[in-house]
Amino acid sequence: MFIKRYIAILKNEFRGYNSKKFSKDLLAGLTVTAVALPLALAFGIQCGASAEAGLITAIIAGLVIGALSGASYQISGPTGAMSAVLIGVVSSQLGLKGVFVVSLIAGLLILVCAALKLGKYVSKIPRPVITGFTSGIALIIAFGQVQNFFGLPNLAEKSENSFVNIIYFIKEGFKLNLNALLIGLIVVVVMIAWPKKLNAIIPSSLVGIIIATLVSLIPVFGDVKVVGEIPKKIFLDDRFSFASIEWKSFLSYISPAISITALAIIESLLCGASASKMKNEDFDANQELIAQGIGNIVIPFFGGVPATAAIARTSVAIKSGCQTRLVSIIHALGLLASMFLLGPVMAKIPLSALAGVLMVTAWRMNEWKSIKEIFSKKYYIAISEFLITMIATVAFDLTVAIIIGILFSIISYLISVKFKPRKTVISQNETFAKNEINIDGAIFFNNTEKIEKLILSSNAPKTIISLENVIYIDASAIEMLTEAKHMLSESKKTLIIHTPSDKITKFMSKTDLIDEYTPFNIEE
Repeated sequence: MFIKRYIAILKNEFRGYNSKKFSKDLLAGLTVTAVALPLALAFGIQCGASAEAGLITAIIAGLVIGALSGASYQISGPTGAMSAVLIGVVSSQLGLKGVFVVSLIAGLLILVCAALKLGKYVSKIPRPVITGFTSGIALIIAFGQVQNFFGLPNLAEKSENSFVNIIYFIKEGFKLNLNALLIGLIVVVVMIAWPKKLNAIIPSSLVGIIIATLVSLIPVFGDVKVVGEIPKKIFLDDRFSFASIEWKSFLSYISPAISITALAIIESLLCGASASKMKNEDFDANQELIAQGIGNIVIPFFGGVPATAAIARTSVAIKSGCQTRLVSIIHALGLLASMFLLGPVMAKIPLSALAGVLMVTAWRMNEWKSIKEIFSKKYYIAISEFLITMIATVAFDLTVAIIIGILFSIISYLISVKFKPRKTVISQNETFAKNEINIDGAIFFNNTEKIEKLILSSNAPKTIISLENVIYIDASAIEMLTEAKHMLSESKKTLIIHTPSDKITKFMSKTDLIDEYTPFNIEE
């Protein structure tokens, strides 16, 4: 079943493939290589492993996960979100060897989730919860780079929590290295100031690192810590072996493995769903989980850390003209060539320069548009979901944070409907001229994907959604309707939200959808 489905995906993807399409794939692959190189190095160090571990992760993920992916455009590798989770694992008693074991277990769990087809439930997570844990991870990444960015000496006492470590640094006098700070700031300034038009040709992060590395070669900067030797081999000395498994404490692997599994599934499927809209192409979520599972089983045998699909690299691939999954493979081969050809150069990159890349990356990770929307429009439940999830992500871990966020969302929904929920009934009547969708019940995170599919699958020039019998609507639904309106508009189609109740009208009056609905009958 899996093999047959996978072959069908490949046949459809490579139908009519020719030299012209290959040239586009080649260019896109090399562009993604330039974007992925500094990030792979930075995330390898960020998670507590090494720069070469980050490179190996990106190479193997690009080859294995990219080849087996559920879409033509997915680019996988080490990510900021995953490195934030791994920091705690590396700094705990499990250490780096424990990361390899946990990665393998997570890969197996992802395959189990694929077999049970659990990927479909990712779309049920409320969007403010997703935004909240993304911001929480961004905070973990930023605070985790304080030592390298400021060139601080190693701590006598160290915690698994980056926030606690900052307190320790302050207690020890916060002895910053001005040279390291200057180099880190150079990267930050370059990444912020680099023109977007030029960014499509050469990524700002790469430019920043090149400039910072050249500056660091000036003799006065001799006290700045650098990446160090990059081994020219595909199998690293530190890698998974069955002998490294501590069977007596096997249960200690389970909790981090579940967190990594949850993150790999959530991040990869959200990336795929978002990118599928960018490229207007189908995305097979179950096939993606199979790819992620197999990839994360294979990676630790080479000395890499857990990987997921990366939205930044994936979007670069699409914008660069990606045609097929060969882009992922080409980018992996480009990174492999860089490891062997540019190893001596990469060895001289200052750690503070990579920290600068991660500081900017952490800032850009935040979904600022969504954050601004829920705060400016005063969606109090959404604000609470966001803040609770963000704090829980920092204080606990991803899995706990997601569970807390979802539970809060469910309780908020039940309170809003006075603990008397009723089944939502969605009916559709489509003609050549219009697509009429009537909803009776609630529109919230549990059913937004289904409604969005009904809206976007229609070929009618006008889609009318009747909310007359809707008793509850949340921020996830508002965001979905806003996105659907925008996508229909791009196709020169119209979305009209028809006859909402007074309660729904009051809530929606805060949105940009206000001009698209009427409390009276629509003139046909």
